[in-house]
Amino acid sequence: MGAKDRQKSILDWVNEQKHVEVEDIAQRFGVTTQTIRRDINKLCEQGVLRRRYGGVSLPASATISPVENARIHHHATKQQMAQRVAMDIPEGATVSLGVGSTIELVAKALIHHQSLRILTNNLSVASALSGNSGIEVIVSGGQYRHNHHDVVGPEVTGFFSSFITDFGIISTGSMDPQHGLMDFDIREAEVSRAIISNTRSRLLVANHSKWTQSSHCKVASFKYVDRFYTDFISAGKQIGLPASLEIIECVGA
Repeated sequence: MGAKDRQKSILDWVNEQKHVEVEDIAQRFGVTTQTIRRDINKLCEQGVLRRRYGGVSLPASATISPVENARIHHHATKQQMAQRVAMDIPEGATVSLGVGSTIELVAKALIHHQSLRILTNNLSVASALSGNSGIEVIVSGGQYRHNHHDVVGPEVTGFFSSFITDFGIISTGSMDPQHGLMDFDIREAEVSRAIISNTRSRLLVANHSKWTQSSHCKVASFKYVDRFYTDFISAGKQIGLPASLEIIECVGA
C-alpha cells in the first residue's frame, strides 16, 4: 500500500473510531511507528487530524457543524477530485457552483484562474474566491443556513434559472444505481436540479462513499450528468451507468 492510500485508510479509520493509537495503526498496516508518525504529520498539517494521548484523533472542529464534519471526512480525496475538475475549466468560462464542502474545494482549486464568472448560492465558495479580483462572483439571495453557510429557497432556483452557464458543478448527498443522485434536504436537491437544468455541461463531483450513504430526496438520474469525477468506481456500479457518461477517476492521477 502506498503512502497516499495508507493515509486515506488512516483517516477513514479515525473517522470511525474517533481516536486510534499509533502502535495500533502501525500493527494494522504492517509498517514501523516512524512511518505512521510521518503519515500522521502529513494529515495533521492538512488539518484533518490532530495528535492526542499517544495517538491521533479528529480535530475539535469536527463536532462543530455538519459542514465542518463533511469537510474532514475524505478531505484528501476531495481535494484531488477538486483539483482535477479545475484543470478542465477553461479561462473565460461561466460556472455554476452548488452546495456542499466538496464544491467549496472546487472553488479553492479555481483560485488561480484569471477570467471566470462564478454563479453560486454557497457563501463558502464566494469567500474562497475573494482573493482573486479577476474572478467575478455573483451570489444568490435566499434563506441563510447557519450550519452550512449557504442560502436556499425559491430565490436560489430562480437565480440559477436566469442564466445559462458553460459548466454546472454539483456534488450530492448520496448515489443510487437506480435513482441516481439523491440528497438529504429537498432544498439542496432543488438547487442542484436548477443548476443541471441551466447549464451546457453538467459535472458531478462525488467520492465512492456516496454509494453507501442513504438519503431520500431525488435530484436527477445519471443520464442528466455529462462528466462524473470520483476517486474510484467498482465494475458493478459502472455497468449500471449510462454509456454517455464520462467517468474520470481522479485519485493518483
